[in-house]
Amino acid sequence: MIPSLLAILLSLPAQAEVLVTMDEALALAFPGCELRERTHYLSYEQRQAAAERAGVPVESGLLREYQGVCDGAVAGSAYFDTHPVRELPSTMMVVVGPDGVVTRVELLSFEGDEQHRPPASFYAQIQGLGLNRELTARRSAVRPVSGATLSSRAAVEATRRILALHEVIQGSP
Repeated sequence: MIPSLLAILLSLPAQAEVLVTMDEALALAFPGCELRERTHYLSYEQRQAAAERAGVPVESGLLREYQGVCDGAVAGSAYFDTHPVRELPSTMMVVVGPDGVVTRVELLSFEGDEQHRPPASFYAQIQGLGLNRELTARRSAVRPVSGATLSSRAAVEATRRILALHEVIQGSP
């Protein structure tokens, strides 16, 4: 009986490794600030516009925005994106500043081999970038990670999707 139980346990999918909780990530992004959660229900046209801007699909019409308000001013908006990497989920937070530029990227969870997970230095490359041609894993601004190419590409695509959605809900051109 014990060997069959062991076989069942070994056949179950691995759990995603939680690196940072959502609350911890938001606290890192907006220390000492008030958080305002906003839910956006996107129309088909808004999703299509975001997908066109991002160059990647936008499948959900539901978007949660977490605004950090510091001293009465909006410091930025945080968004969470869960996307597949090698058919396994990965979740990251992208913070967009008032100027539409990425101010922080935090990997929350990653399911899969650790060797396929990009290091923090990869995500740091995305900070300071906006939705333009430089934000791609093939450009010099964001260098992919050897052995984690699919993860790197998925993270860049998630960032592009978030930036495009941010532009759409803010009414930016």
